Amino acid sequence: AHPYILWQEALTVYPPSRNSFNTRATLSPGGPDYFSLPKLQQRTGADLARMPYSLRVLLESILRNEDGHAVTAADVERLLSHDPGAPATAELPFKPARVVLQDFTGVPAVVDLAALRSAMERMGGDAARINPQIPVDLVIDHSVQVDSFGSAASLQFNADREFERNRERYQFLRWGQNAFDNFRVVPPASGIVHQVNLEYLASVAQLAEQDGRSLIYPDSLVGTDSHTTMINGLGVVGWGVGGIEAEAAMLGQPIYMLIPGVVGFRLTGELPGGATATDLVLRVVQMLREKGVVGRFVEFFGDGLSSMSLADRATVANMAPEYGSTVGFFPVDAETLRYLRSTGRPEAQVARVERYYRAQGLFRTDDAPEPVYGDTLELDLSTVEPSLAGPKRPQDRLSLAEMKPAFHEALRAPTGPSGFGLDDGQLGTRVAVTFPDGTDGELAHGDVLIAAITSCTNTSNPSVMLAAGLLARNAVEQGLTVPPYVKTSLGPGSRVVTDYLERAGLMPALEELGFHVVGYGCTTCIGNSGPLDEELVRGVEEGGLIAAGVLSGNRNFEGRISPHTKANYLASPPLVLAYALAGTVDLDLGTEPIGEDNQGNPVLLRDIWPTSAEIQAALETALTPEMYHEVYEGIEQGNERWNGIPVTGGDIYPWDDHSTYIKEPPFFVDMPERAQAIQPVRGARVLVKVGDSTTTDHISPAGAIPTDSPAGAYLQGRGVPVDGFNSYGSRRGNDRVMTRGTFGNIRLRNELAPGTEGGWTTNWLDGEVTSIHDASLAYKEQGIPTLVIAGADYGMGSSRDWAAKGTNLLGVRAVIAASYERIHRSNLIGMGVLPLQFPDGEDADSLSLEGNEVFDIHVDDHLQPGQRVRVDVTTDGGTRSFEALCRIDTPVEVDYYRHGGILHMVLRNLMD
Repeated sequence: AHPYILWQEALTVYPPSRNSFNTRATLSPGGPDYFSLPKLQQRTGADLARMPYSLRVLLESILRNEDGHAVTAADVERLLSHDPGAPATAELPFKPARVVLQDFTGVPAVVDLAALRSAMERMGGDAARINPQIPVDLVIDHSVQVDSFGSAASLQFNADREFERNRERYQFLRWGQNAFDNFRVVPPASGIVHQVNLEYLASVAQLAEQDGRSLIYPDSLVGTDSHTTMINGLGVVGWGVGGIEAEAAMLGQPIYMLIPGVVGFRLTGELPGGATATDLVLRVVQMLREKGVVGRFVEFFGDGLSSMSLADRATVANMAPEYGSTVGFFPVDAETLRYLRSTGRPEAQVARVERYYRAQGLFRTDDAPEPVYGDTLELDLSTVEPSLAGPKRPQDRLSLAEMKPAFHEALRAPTGPSGFGLDDGQLGTRVAVTFPDGTDGELAHGDVLIAAITSCTNTSNPSVMLAAGLLARNAVEQGLTVPPYVKTSLGPGSRVVTDYLERAGLMPALEELGFHVVGYGCTTCIGNSGPLDEELVRGVEEGGLIAAGVLSGNRNFEGRISPHTKANYLASPPLVLAYALAGTVDLDLGTEPIGEDNQGNPVLLRDIWPTSAEIQAALETALTPEMYHEVYEGIEQGNERWNGIPVTGGDIYPWDDHSTYIKEPPFFVDMPERAQAIQPVRGARVLVKVGDSTTTDHISPAGAIPTDSPAGAYLQGRGVPVDGFNSYGSRRGNDRVMTRGTFGNIRLRNELAPGTEGGWTTNWLDGEVTSIHDASLAYKEQGIPTLVIAGADYGMGSSRDWAAKGTNLLGVRAVIAASYERIHRSNLIGMGVLPLQFPDGEDADSLSLEGNEVFDIHVDDHLQPGQRVRVDVTTDGGTRSFEALCRIDTPVEVDYYRHGGILHMVLRNLMD
């Protein structure tokens, strides 16, 4: 029996449904009950066979959870009558089957739950009511850093450092593991949350008890990581949300959403030899970014699906946040069943999945009716070519042939989302340095200082990982080596990766080239790339060099990977290895040699690239279902160091005033018992003004804490040595650190402090340039609210709730942007910050907003979703006005905003 599935089945009890449509049925004699979509079709006459599969999953959830209050029969009718081509205006409640967390986002979520318990106790309520109502899994995967690399000892060294740095956080999570029901922790060194979810946690069909009967329904989830969408490749509807929204879902609240438009993405043909799933997803990202799918579902269809492995589908689904959609969904089909068997799921589970999905009309076949989508686009897989994306954004795809000229163009292009702003005199800069191996040499623009096979995107895909291993074997046979200045690392998403690379005999070659395993978790992709050699850093800084990083991840935003690699490119694992061998991105890998063989002859990439037949042969011999059994059996108790952490405290967490990791946040301290009426925002000053593509990394960085930053000063003032700072991501349980780090990305360009990079602004009270944190304190002392003004795609990137929490704690009352990414807009409302959008076709420049004005925002307690809001702008020359669009999109979001945040509303409701 599968231990995780048994755990889920044992704890999940469903409340009775009103079942207004009388759709309850039995799957088979003696089998579980289910809420039948075919019966619903008979009762209503709706043609569900033409509804997108992803919407049918939402429909089943509404049908099953109907209670006459939070979820009603009218919600079912609303979705049935929705025109897929029409704009979404109707709101739907969605209750996911479970929640997944990773530790960077999971620690603050558990901190919030602990704070809610403390607040409940202070208010005289029952603190035990603050408890997850559905299964919650937290996978500790974001805390390992690449301190050591290129050695067989690196894995153990990095694991030791991880526990040294994070012991206090881990003690807190051990407390949560004991204090909360329905809450489990997968310990460190187990893998990346999304790969563990794909290979182990996901059941595809869930079982629960309802009215004394077994009930079966589709697996579904939300997660506090934007790449939760990876599970869409398995036919499971799930997406990333902020921690705030996830906490509400844990406490039994529906997630309210507008009925999403669904874009159908037809795939035809097959990938050609030499092209990987990474190349495919970079093409998909580029196409869908150009299309514009923010806030919509993307569903893949067409006969090309039958040629795609599930691992390839998961790679494409993983990067849904990069192409902007809520999900990137692949329906359940025969490939789903094959994958479940190949990863060691019990045959009874696989059979149950097939029976249920066929009975519900949710099982895709090539001859099934084609769903009706609101819009479609198409890609012939045979046209996909090897690609990279960069130097700063995942959607900026480049073919191998374009790479060299594009890099030269980026060097000259103005500083911004795609350029570095060098002049002609800077282009030929070379700096003499001593390499880490003791030899002397030079560094130049484009030299690769970081080459990392990392992240959930690709290490879950055996075909690309084995391709990298085969490329390494061929390179070693030719006598190729990696230059000594390249920091190499291999961060697998699960221990299965190491097992099959070893079984295929490929680990020795990878290690000979420096790609030793550095840890099982999210490393370079989240910014945990670790320090670079000091001499190399000196060379980069003295020469103003645009050094490069190449990684097999999904994010390459500014300041994320390393402060010393300004040009960062996403690529498949074999291409990461290729650029590591070349040592530079300033070459054409299609025509220029990657290096020299033992006889000094030039070697081209095509000379060592593995064939499709070689990759397939390795797949057939290296992977077995037994591997997954061995890796995941007893995984929750498999880390002895984790098991040995002592647990203190009972139901209420004993907050420690001296802790620099875990603090009780101020959100629920002295909270009024009742919600306050919505008030206008008057006399506001602009704290931050930024352009397009400002990411949540810009707003709330996850990586290193600079010593000269407000957060660094805070830690040093409390006796924390610089080498004990850890990262912003690891400090998310401490609001004092995180507030000081908000808008603290070293590459942030605040237009209110021209000529600076980092967390600087102009304090309009005295006209002085100061830190954003210090300016916010000055405004707070005077009782002056503040604003953020931004360009398009504000908040793109990670589902980082601290980007909204920190904004709130800085005193920001509203953000006015040209457009928003979905998760961050939701997070702002969840923290009581008003998101406004400039009128169509307008932005700060067209409205001549300099950022030194005084703003009045006219909102009141009659605020409606999507309302036009008058904004008055006052300068010495007088007052003018414009109308902004209120991006509170649903009625329940108005309630969240009125309460000052979603958790404030949940707490008050639980008290009532």
